[in-house]
Amino acid sequence: MPLTVNFAARSDVGLVRSSNQDSGYAGPHLLVLADGMGGPAGGDIASSVALAHLVHLDEEQPAADDLLPSLRESVAAAHADLEERAEADPELAGLGTTCIAVLRSENKIAMVHIGDSRAYLLRDGELTRITTDHTFVQHLVDIGRLTPEQAERHPQRSVLLRVLGDTDGDVILDESVREAKVGDRWLLCSDGLSGVVSAETIAETLTRVADPGRCAEELIDLALRGGGPDNVTCVIADFLDADDLPDGLVPATTPQVVGAAATDRLRATRGTPGAAGRAAALTAPAPRPAEEDEEDQPRPRRRWIGATLLTLLVLAGLGAAAWFGYRWTQDQYYLAPDGEVVAIYRGIPQELGPLTLSEVHERTDLRLDDLPSYVQDRLEATMTVDSLEDAETRVRELRADVRRPADGATPAPTPTSVPGATQDGA
Repeated sequence: MPLTVNFAARSDVGLVRSSNQDSGYAGPHLLVLADGMGGPAGGDIASSVALAHLVHLDEEQPAADDLLPSLRESVAAAHADLEERAEADPELAGLGTTCIAVLRSENKIAMVHIGDSRAYLLRDGELTRITTDHTFVQHLVDIGRLTPEQAERHPQRSVLLRVLGDTDGDVILDESVREAKVGDRWLLCSDGLSGVVSAETIAETLTRVADPGRCAEELIDLALRGGGPDNVTCVIADFLDADDLPDGLVPATTPQVVGAAATDRLRATRGTPGAAGRAAALTAPAPRPAEEDEEDQPRPRRRWIGATLLTLLVLAGLGAAAWFGYRWTQDQYYLAPDGEVVAIYRGIPQELGPLTLSEVHERTDLRLDDLPSYVQDRLEATMTVDSLEDAETRVRELRADVRRPADGATPAPTPTSVPGATQDGA
């Protein structure tokens, strides 16, 4: 059956921030959510640039196979544009943005994602989170160091590992293609919503409020009542049977742009800073006035000195955090293949630019070929452990899973016969 989409996009600066650095877009074939960062101007520019490189895709797509390549090409162009802007203007150094883009061709949907903005799918009354946050805290959840509940309250939950823009690492997108069904409702949102409003409340609101625009506004109101500590943006799209629309419903056809990329980007919040807003303001920088009297402006040299000292303090803080973070990684262990044998690795299976955060601690005498296929699969995906002692215990357990060699078969090599095998103290 032919599908059509009814969509809406809404955004609010929140009760604490002085400017809206989110950008959102909703159209018949394309949905985009970008949450910028990088100072008073950098975040606005970053999210707007990402949006600008994607909006041309909002047209009838000729084939589902072209969806992901089109998204990749546009996101890569946005990243290159942001890098050039940061290089040309020192004031834009460090600018970046999260990005979720959803592109439709008939009933096929392709999505790319980077950062900690989120996509949710409400289908048959059940809300599913489609994206995984690219944050350090989410990594701790993935390796079992934190529970999802602890991650939601962690003070460093907004520290990003992947973004578009002025970064040293490569752009690594999460990509997916899925089939849309009649009745599906998609929500793209910035962390100004997901960091304040619970998933249960989001699901209840998406289920209860039928109109996409009113639903987005109610979700934003919930975030504002929760203190509105950040910009909050919602993009909602309903997938409907084009031949059987509800009575009186006329799906939206004109694209909607909100946030930093919109003409009303300077619009004030519609919320009223009550007790919750004042509490949120205690933990965030105070908004700067839009205009200041000339006599109140700091002299250029004093402003430069202040900015330099602030930069040094930030760099020192980042350096200390990076050092302690690296030291933490060196207390972690996991099991994975090293050539044809199982090895105990020290560190975490990640790379930050040219820096590899793990190394082989010990090559064992366990050959991958001698292990059951399901164990081989787990090792290929890395088998996390709590400590070196736990790693050694898991190795002993794996030895118990080794298939007995058939009569006349060559037995598994001893430790001394494995090239490069080492033991502690060797």
